[in-house]
Amino acid sequence: MKLPLSHPRYSSLKQRHALVDGVKKGITAPSGLIAFGRGEAFDYLIGEKTTSEARKAEQAAAALLLLAHSPVISVNGNTAVLCPKEIVSLARETNSKIEVNLFYDSPARRKKTVQLFKQKFKTKILGEKPDKKIPALASARSHVCANGIFSANVVLVPLEDGDRTQALRRMKKKVIAIDLNPLSRTSQTANVSIVDNVVRALPNIAFFARKLKRKNKKQLVRILSSFDNKKNLKQAEKNMRRRL
Repeated sequence: MKLPLSHPRYSSLKQRHALVDGVKKGITAPSGLIAFGRGEAFDYLIGEKTTSEARKAEQAAAALLLLAHSPVISVNGNTAVLCPKEIVSLARETNSKIEVNLFYDSPARRKKTVQLFKQKFKTKILGEKPDKKIPALASARSHVCANGIFSANVVLVPLEDGDRTQALRRMKKKVIAIDLNPLSRTSQTANVSIVDNVVRALPNIAFFARKLKRKNKKQLVRILSSFDNKKNLKQAEKNMRRRL
């Protein structure tokens, strides 16, 4: 279907069609369409734009990734089809690894998602053959790579994933979450919670990473330590309530 650029819902419709195409290709799980619809509802409440609170969190996320000695960007079926280019760009800016990690896991989905990145971007990506397990996590997301998420000290988790975020925090890892719901377990548990659409958040983090590369470690630590995640989330929630 050819979408008219003049349509007021063009961006959202484009994302929907990308996900539908992802389901047909066996990359996105059908339930990913439901998750997208839920996130879209929250996106309406922030005006479908990056708020000042989100920008603060995105800057803090960039600082945390630059300070990390082993950062990893986790990829699921939705992010693989919505913003693969942005994931690769952010990984390069922050020297992060990329790892496929799926809730509705299967060897076939893993392989197709990995191949999407390898063929389109000629980039190395982990996750096709996980060889470690996150402790006390019952879902298939517990299966990770030893040289990826398992050994990372900072993990960026795009889109809601409360159980895994909690499990990663128990492993003493720093977690950056991108979640349009400020009240979710993911947002409430992560170290840095970005209440923004993933298609806006990832390029924004990359933008801040390019700027912050010029700063030394002390300056990056200062930026990160001045960020109050709980306070930022409360303000994001207040702003949503005002728009109701």
